[in-house]
Parts: sequence; structure tokens; C-alpha cells
Amino acid sequence: MNIFIFKEAITKFTQNALADLRRQNFFAAPRKGENFELKADLNSEYKERRKDTVKRVIANMTIGKDVSSLFADVVKNMQTDDIELKKLVYLYLINYAKSQPELVILAVNTFVKDTDDPNPLIRALAIRTMGCLRVDEITNYLCEPLRKCLRDDNPYVRKTAAICVAKLYDLNPQLTVDNGFVSTLQDMISDSNPVVVANAVAALTEINDSSSEKGLFNINSNILAKLLAALNESTEWGQICILTTLADYVPKDEKEAENIVERVIPRLQHANASVVLSAVKVFMVYMNKNYITSEKTIQHICKKMTPPLVTLISDHSEIQYVALRNINLILQKRNDILNQEIRVFFCKYNDPPYVKLEKLEVMIQLCNEKNVDQVLSEFKEYCNEVDVEFVRKSVRAIGRCAIKLEEAAERCVNVLLELISTHDNYVLQEAIVVMKDIFRKYPHSYEGVIANLCKNLENLDEPEAKASLIWIIGEYAEKIENANELLEFFLESFKEESSMVQLQLITAIVKLFLKKPSQAQDSVQKVLQTATQSCDNPDIRDRAYIYWRLLSTNPQAAKTVVLSEKPPIESKSKIVSDSLLDELIDNIGTLASVYYKPASLFGGRTGDTRIFSSSAEETDANADIEGVPGTTIGGVENLLDLDFDDSAPTPQTATPPSSAAPKSSSNDLLDLLDDIPPMGNAGLSQPVTPSTPSNNIQNDLMNILGSSNNMGTSNNIMSPGAGLSNFTNLNLQPQKTVMLPASDGKGMEISAVFVKRQNKFFMELTFSNKTAQPLSEIAIQFNKNTYGLVPLAPIGINVIPPNSSKDFTLPLGTNGPVQKMNPPTLLQIAVKNNIGVYYFQHVLPSSLFESTTSTPSAIPSFGGLNMNNNNNNNNNGLGGLLI
Repeated sequence: MNIFIFKEAITKFTQNALADLRRQNFFAAPRKGENFELKADLNSEYKERRKDTVKRVIANMTIGKDVSSLFADVVKNMQTDDIELKKLVYLYLINYAKSQPELVILAVNTFVKDTDDPNPLIRALAIRTMGCLRVDEITNYLCEPLRKCLRDDNPYVRKTAAICVAKLYDLNPQLTVDNGFVSTLQDMISDSNPVVVANAVAALTEINDSSSEKGLFNINSNILAKLLAALNESTEWGQICILTTLADYVPKDEKEAENIVERVIPRLQHANASVVLSAVKVFMVYMNKNYITSEKTIQHICKKMTPPLVTLISDHSEIQYVALRNINLILQKRNDILNQEIRVFFCKYNDPPYVKLEKLEVMIQLCNEKNVDQVLSEFKEYCNEVDVEFVRKSVRAIGRCAIKLEEAAERCVNVLLELISTHDNYVLQEAIVVMKDIFRKYPHSYEGVIANLCKNLENLDEPEAKASLIWIIGEYAEKIENANELLEFFLESFKEESSMVQLQLITAIVKLFLKKPSQAQDSVQKVLQTATQSCDNPDIRDRAYIYWRLLSTNPQAAKTVVLSEKPPIESKSKIVSDSLLDELIDNIGTLASVYYKPASLFGGRTGDTRIFSSSAEETDANADIEGVPGTTIGGVENLLDLDFDDSAPTPQTATPPSSAAPKSSSNDLLDLLDDIPPMGNAGLSQPVTPSTPSNNIQNDLMNILGSSNNMGTSNNIMSPGAGLSNFTNLNLQPQKTVMLPASDGKGMEISAVFVKRQNKFFMELTFSNKTAQPLSEIAIQFNKNTYGLVPLAPIGINVIPPNSSKDFTLPLGTNGPVQKMNPPTLLQIAVKNNIGVYYFQHVLPSSLFESTTSTPSAIPSFGGLNMNNNNNNNNNGLGGLLI
């Protein structure tokens, strides 16, 4: 738990003070020469005038005016018995301490004096303010007052001092350890006051998470008993800290885990939603990590968790949203927790849109054979709402239920047909998109509805809906009598359509031609000519050229490839990968579980945060780096879970000068051309315009049904290896680029370059240590990638001394797990050292995977067809990418 939640008292005071300032009109417009007046009034002999002047200074500071020139005059007013004035001066000090560090020393004597004040409020205020100053000059002066406050008789002072230790550790870890403050915090866990215990736990947790040393916070049976005893008497924030610590704790055995669970169960009845979610986190972590394996105990826990989660859905909208996001995660692990409570998640007319959308997601998770009729009826009702986005999501929810439950698919299709016939245009278009997914899941099962879909051809104006209907027509062209006429309707406006529709239309007409050659010969010639000669989009032109060549050289192979059976799509019941889900379960109730992103992206805890029993063996202390799978972006699973969308922070990408240009964002519904890896080097030969090969291509097209023209001649513009030998003989030596800056690597900078020597891949690395301490335990791991690149050896560097660098050449293999990336040459990398784990990504140069031999191992073959053979019989290999 973040220690800054304990600034609540300061925040409340600040708000009250600012409200008081507004009432007294201290926020008047600034005047010329006002600082000179304030300076004079701060040195007035009248106490009330000085107090009002300090308020005016704070007001000016609040609205952004620079009043740092009054630093010395404001500090003079610290020595007062008026606690309100003292708090105002402390606020001023906290704000300007970093800009005036040399003047902060002027206030040290007053701080030290205040820590001996008879009033515990002043003692606590002084030690809290000293901890908030965050300047190195004051740390040495803080130690003695902090030591006294940690042993203070008043629990309010002790609990404030406990938080101050964590702040001091963040500023100067070595000083904190040398003065024994961490040991004192560990002793404070046995304090008689539960608030002190909670703050000590919060401080130790913060220190343990940020420290590279292990074992700063170990729990034995006595400490565990103290924590469980303090749980009932702590404030709500204290309970959250203790529950977070219990969730990180590794019990010695199942009996101890069950004992902890029994003591935590009463927290589910707490009025604070954060306490409830923290208790839920303890249960989910213990079940997820198999600390509890007894089915009877698990069922008992799940039964106890249900009512509190249902109660959260009746709270304020903001709390409902957070609860729903976390419930969605919980259901992916334990879908039996709320399976009898689906009615609770039905949308109300006054729910905010963001709550409604989350309720839809939960309802899809809870949908099963028993309640599917009830859920479909509810979704159908939502389609009458005025919120267009919500209606679209409701229609998509019906389709997702059909894909999830095969037994209910027919009922879902019937509901969609009713919506198509009775609702607005946007409902119709969304329903067609959904029907496309249903056809992909259940091919040849609901062909009777195609006629109803085609009746609405002229009503479509959205690219995705058009592309979906075109795909359906092309996929079932042999069963649609007027398929050619339907596609001709779209072909008339081909040049004005979006790239998504153009790509799909080309593929659909080629499918129609392969199924009904006599009907579609004119259409296929027209669309290929238009695409190659009139389109500026290179994706469209390349797709047309590939189809043209494939049809011209071997129509039978084209039929085998283009009309091959497609694998059915799967239900997207899991919104995140399994590894990321485990991490999010560990962070229930935090920003990570709301945004479905790793905690490290929010400044949260990284690495191993488990707290072991002092008698347990820390077998995982030096565990290898584990890949952190993440969300799916553009159909590509991002196992490091880095953000690539425009709305989230994007990790640093080192892009070499030779990296491939980004592709079009066209999202073809079924064809995979946009996701193929770089193949050959045709683009590096002399540029080819559509007019250059027009004669040859025209001849090929005219003989498209019986052609035996040789396309493997030197004039073949589509030769995969054209110009490759000339390029690879240049022997270019790429330079290392900085992939992980020191600012992102906490002082460790990584420069690297990927090279290929004798058909073997290597990563030449330079590790630079720009910290004041040695770096060790260096390890590296790659995410799943397009080419299956994996390290073949560990990093052979033991220690990197401060302010020095070391080089290492890492051999790479291509036998790792394969996964499509976007762009294909994207490689995501994780590097670990004794300080932490760091993630970054790099776009590899496409030339790295271009082979100098006739059978390159780096270029995968699709469908068992060799793509580098210029033989007529094998030129159809490119067609395997167009399924």
C-alpha cells in the first residue's frame, strides 16, 4: 500500500486553510510591488498582521505566483506558539524546499526544537514536515529527532515517525539502515497501538518493495499474530496496509493459510470498499497460488465473497466501475463465485455509460446454458436505448454469447435477425459484423440467413460492415446465385472505398472467380487492373499483384490456397493473458486491476514482492525472469504487456535506420497479408511502376484459365529474390543504438545491435553502469516474436563496476515460440539485474532476415510451399499468405 495515503490529514488541513483564505479574500489579483509589502508585513511587530501576511503568501503560492524571494522572512515566523501559523509556514517550506535547499538549513533548529515540544501535535507536525522536505542537506539533521519520535510516548507521534522512516529511506537508504531505523520499524510491529502497527507495516512494505536487498521484512509467528490482532482495531487505511501485507505473505503451510483466511473474512463486512477489495485480494491470491487447496475451504471462501461483491454494485457509480473491473478479473479465475447473481448486473436506466459497458462484460462472463435466454432478452432490450455506443456493444455481446455457447448459437442468430429487420441502420451494420464472426465460428451452419443480410446491401455505409458482408458473399459465393452482381455493386465505387473494403473486395472477387470462373472473369480482371493501376495504397497494389500472378501461373494451386478451410475463431472470454491475469490478481483494488496493465506502469511494485516467513526457505529469491504476457493489440499478443495505443504511455523503441517502415493499419477481416514477415528483397531492386509490366500481366490475365506462361524469367517483377544478392554483398555494418536509456534503467544503459554472421544471429550488447554501486545478476529474455528469436546462452557478465561498461555478444536461435507481431520485426525484451527488471522493445532491421542462399532458414514457408524457387510450379507459395 502506498504510504502517501497517510497525508490525508495534511490534505484536509490544506483544503480547510485554502477555504478560509478564500473567505477572507486572500486570492485578490496580484499587484505590482506586492512582494515588497509582504516582506514588510512579515517582519511586523504585530502577531495578527504577520499571520494574515503568511496567509496571503500561501494564497499567492497556491495560484502559481513565485514568492520564493520571501523564504527567509517566512521562516522567521516558524518560532511561534500559534499552531495554525506554524502549519502555514510548514506548507510554504515543503513547497519551496527544493528550489531553496541552502536556506532550509535556517529552519533546522526550529524543527529540532519543535520535536521536543510538549504538544504531541507539534512534535508530529515537525517530524512529518522534515520528512516531506526531500532535500539531502537536511537528512543528517533529521536522524536524531526521528530517533526520539520513534520512541515517543504518544502513539500519534510514533505512527507519524514510522512513515517518515520510509521517506528517509527513499532519499538515503544507506543512512536509514546505518542508523537502525529499519530495525526499529520491525520492533514497532509489536507496538500496543494498532495504528502504529499499521503504519510500521506500511513503511516496511514500501522499503521492502523499493530495496534491492532481500529479507528487510520477514514475518514470524509472533509478528503474524500481532498483525492479525491489530487488523480488527486499525483504521480503514491501516487495515488495507495489513491486508496487503498478508496477501504478499507466503504461509508456512495450508493450516496457517486457513487461519489467516478465517481472521480476514470479517473484513468483507467493512463499509469501506477498499478494505473489502483488499480482503478479496487475500483470498484470491491464496487460492490462485495454491496456498489453500482444500475444495471445501475454497467453496466456503467463494460463498463468503459473493455478498460483499454484490453490495459493491449498489454503491456510487465510481465504486461500481472499480468493483466491476475487478469482478471481471475474479470471474476469469473463479467463474462460479457469482453465477447465481447475474440479475444484479442488469443495467439500470440511470447507470452511467461506463458502468453499463462493464456490466455487459460481466454478463457475458456469467452467461451459461441456464441463463442464456434471460441474458439475450436483456441484451435485446438494451438495443432500444438511445446511447449508440451502448447499443453497438449490446449487439456485439449477443454475438459473443453465440460464439461462447454453441448450444445457444441459434437463439442468438434469431435475435440478431429480429434486430436486422426492426431497428436502425447502425444496429443493422453492427449485426452484420457480428454475423460474420458467427459464420467464422460455425461455418456452413446458418447459411439461410445470408439472403436476409444481402437485402440490406444498399443501407451499409460503415467500412467494417461493408467488409463483413463482402467477406460473407465471397466465402459463400457458390451458394449465392447473384454473388457477382452483389460484388459488382461494391466494385463500382472501388476507388472511393476505404482500404479495408478494397482489400476484402479483391479477395472476395478472387474467391468468386475460383468458384464460378465463367461469371467472374470480367470482374476479376476489372478489380485487379483497377487495384494495380489506379490505387496509391501499396498494400492494395501488392495484394492485387500477388493474386494476379498466383492466378496466372497455377489456378489449381490458387484454389487450394485461397479456398482452404479456415480454423474457427475462439471465444474471447479472457481479456488478458494468463500471466498478466496472475499479476493483476495480486494487485486487486489498485490502478493495475482497473486498467488491466502491469503495476510497474503505474510506478507500482516490480519484481518479487512476496514476504516470507522467517523460517521458510526463500527458494525463489533468485528466480529467473518470467515473461509478463499482456493484452492483445491488433490481433498480436503482447506478452510484456507494453502499451502501443495512443492513449497510454509507450515504452522506448530503438529503431535503427534500416528498420522497416510502418504498415497500413488496414484490418482485413480474414486475409493475413498485413501480418506477414519480411520476405525477400524485391523492394530493393529497381522500382517498378504498374505501367512497366502491364503488357506481360495483361497477357497472363487474358490466358488466365489455361495459361502456361513462364513467369520465372528475368523480367518477372514479382521474383522474391530480385536484387537480393547485390544488396547483401554491400557488407553494411550497423552501429549500436541505445535501447534502454540510463534514465529508464535506473542507471543501467544498454546499447545493442543485431547482426547475422554465417547464417547465425547475434546480439552485440554494451552494458554501461552509470550508478554508484556495482550491477550484477544480469539476465535477458525475449518475448514471443515472429521469428522465434531466443537467447542461446546466459549473459556472461558477473559484475559491472560503477561508471564502467562491458561488452557481450549474445548468440541467438530461431527455435523459440512464434507469435505474430505488428510490425513483424518487433522484438520485446526484458532485462534483469540486482536492482530490478526493465522492459523495452526494438524494431529489427528487415534485412537481418534476408538470406544470401537459395533456402534461407530465417524465412518461414507457408503451406509447405517454397517461396524462393522461381519455378512455375512453386511460385504459388506466396498465395499461402492470403488464406
